[in-house]
Amino acid sequence: MGLQKKLNGNQIKLIAIIAMTVDHLTWAFFPGTQAVWYVFMLHIIGRLTAPIMWFFIAEGCHYTHNVRRYAGRLFLFAVISHFAYDFAFGIPFLPLSSGAFNQTSVMWSLAWAVAAISICRQERIPQWGKILAVLAICMVSFPSDWSSIAVMCPLYLYSHRGNMKKQAFDIVFWSFIYAAVYFLFIDKLYGVLQMFTFLTIPILSGYNGQRGNWKGMKWLFYIYYPAHLVVIGLIRILLHGDVSIIF
Repeated sequence: MGLQKKLNGNQIKLIAIIAMTVDHLTWAFFPGTQAVWYVFMLHIIGRLTAPIMWFFIAEGCHYTHNVRRYAGRLFLFAVISHFAYDFAFGIPFLPLSSGAFNQTSVMWSLAWAVAAISICRQERIPQWGKILAVLAICMVSFPSDWSSIAVMCPLYLYSHRGNMKKQAFDIVFWSFIYAAVYFLFIDKLYGVLQMFTFLTIPILSGYNGQRGNWKGMKWLFYIYYPAHLVVIGLIRILLHGDVSIIF
């Protein structure tokens, strides 16, 4: 399984960026979850993005020299990305004003994932305190894209770091939870779509543990993520007017 450990972090993150762009452009040109084979296939490509983000949040928590600075940077990035994400998909800027799901970007959950990991690795905090903290974090992150799944999966990926079999299970299990909620209560086709995150497993299995020579990838992503969402929002307005396109 995997690509014989030939992929460095930069290469895998580039795959995530390309997959994310394909997915978001598909929402812009084909709003809603459409039961058209080529639209569905384009969204399947987009399923590569989230697990790669989860995986490298876990990696980032392992390698960072200052977890507070890392979390702070992500929270700032999440606030900036909130406005870009909502503009892209036609979601009101005020959280929870149009429902409980997809009210802000996945970056909100990922920032809280770093906080959860930081709390859970503190030996001085009792187990019950860690459980309560994680539950509270899940509630706060619930309204974002990928909801509290984007907290729990990175947390488990971090705890299973170095064991790809367990990490593969983590990706499938937490994706299934998210997919099941959507399938049962919101949108069956979108629920089915989420299970294609398993396609990321061979890619992550090919990770060689190296960052790559170029040190600017993380800054590229911090700039590219909100910038491309603004472009998606402009396309949305030009093609469809000021309407929501995500569902």
